[in-house]
Amino acid sequence: MTGNPTSIPHTIWSADDLRRAEKEAADALGLTLYELMLRAGEAAYHLARESYPHSQHWLILCGHGNNGGDGYVVARLAQAAGVSVTLLALKSDKPQPDEATQTRQAWLDAGGVIHAPNVAWPQQTDLIIDALLGIGLSSAPREAVAELITRANRHPAPVLALDIPSGLLAQTGATPGAVIHADRTLTFIALKPGLLTGKARDVTGRLHQHALGLESWLVRQTTRIQRIEASQLSQWLPPRRPTSHKGDHGKLVIIGGDHGTAGAIRMAGEAALRAGAGLVRVLTRNENIAPIVTARPELMVHELTPRSLDESLEWADVVVIGPGLGQQSWGKQALRKVESSRKPMLWDADALNILAINPDKRHNRVLTPHPGEAARLLNCSVAEIESDRLLSAQRLVKLYGGVVVLKGAGTVIADEQHGIAIVDAGNAGMASGGMGDVLSGIIGALLGQPLTPYDAACAGCVAHGAAADVLAARYGTRGMLATDLFFTLQRVVNPDVIDVNHDEQSDSLTQ
Repeated sequence: MTGNPTSIPHTIWSADDLRRAEKEAADALGLTLYELMLRAGEAAYHLARESYPHSQHWLILCGHGNNGGDGYVVARLAQAAGVSVTLLALKSDKPQPDEATQTRQAWLDAGGVIHAPNVAWPQQTDLIIDALLGIGLSSAPREAVAELITRANRHPAPVLALDIPSGLLAQTGATPGAVIHADRTLTFIALKPGLLTGKARDVTGRLHQHALGLESWLVRQTTRIQRIEASQLSQWLPPRRPTSHKGDHGKLVIIGGDHGTAGAIRMAGEAALRAGAGLVRVLTRNENIAPIVTARPELMVHELTPRSLDESLEWADVVVIGPGLGQQSWGKQALRKVESSRKPMLWDADALNILAINPDKRHNRVLTPHPGEAARLLNCSVAEIESDRLLSAQRLVKLYGGVVVLKGAGTVIADEQHGIAIVDAGNAGMASGGMGDVLSGIIGALLGQPLTPYDAACAGCVAHGAAADVLAARYGTRGMLATDLFFTLQRVVNPDVIDVNHDEQSDSLTQ
């Protein structure tokens, strides 16, 4: 996660929209772009002093554009405060923006020195400010920049990146070449998608945001992309009525678990129960019935037959198909029958692989592909999916309809009404088998509680990640199992009882 969720907004601006909006916002509030640059540099200076109060030797790396202009402001303020500043600046054949030229001259007028990029770095450097490249980058950094990035990453001093780590693409989170690995990133005005998905978590460090005084203008604007996280769960999951009964909370049928995959269908079923489904029926291979019922007797488990499937589709409010389904005739026949249902449904795992072979478009369906499955659905490479995760999710919606959950670090959720959300929850511990099965069960349960498909996907992904975050805060990320989430999932889907961000309960999480 990005740190304190209350410190950064829930709105996200596309990089292109933000570049256009910056001048419009400044004009509306009677500000010049130069004044905004001064505010950005001042905000960065104060964050550096607060975050690294004992640092006295700063190395500031300035590019030729506006990002470099911010760096000149930081340098001037730091030097005036008694900090030892070494500033390295890149040259370019292109003219420097007027605002950056002004801040550069102000630095020189204050007695500052501009060093060439290839000079030796002071041995006592204890903080590096990255002001090399901003949000306009669309390809790999050129060689001179890449060399500075590599040197900064090898240096032991912490790195504070201004607006975005140099080399990270603001719109996509892709890293086509060298990229700064920042300890902290201070982004200006608004969040950009690339700070929250793709490779962002590897390189942004702790994320901070400063609106530069444009809050009153920003709040009046609408954006298509939203950041969603654990503090919002109460919006989707209000307390239950004291007189509610199991029929009020959704009847869910989950279909899957071919030979050797009983675990997948069992995890999806228990996750649905832990997420609050009223009744959960599992249709699976006969050999799986006894072990699943023994492990979780609250699940109603039946053999998958044409008759049981017809009866269950009539009985259920929501259908989940895919965990452990396989791609043999057994699973394909079940999927063909499910296709005719108009009830809310979720397709995952092998249901997606079968769909890729026989594509169709439906509006009552949530698809939950990981990048490999998404690549098969779009007939492209995983690298293409990861190069622009937002666009990939939108392409999937256009082709297949409904709601798409493109899983990964910074999960992207998109629907046919052009809603897009990036999930700011979860951690590296979730990179283990079975996590997708658990997510399917959670979203399926929320579809029946009932939430709209888009809201169920958003709330389900956030609850899934938040449950893992509670575990990681206690035990770390290495060794986290999908079934471990059952012990914290119940907490996070009851946000009126437990604050998922400040969980201070001391009870054991062991069975």
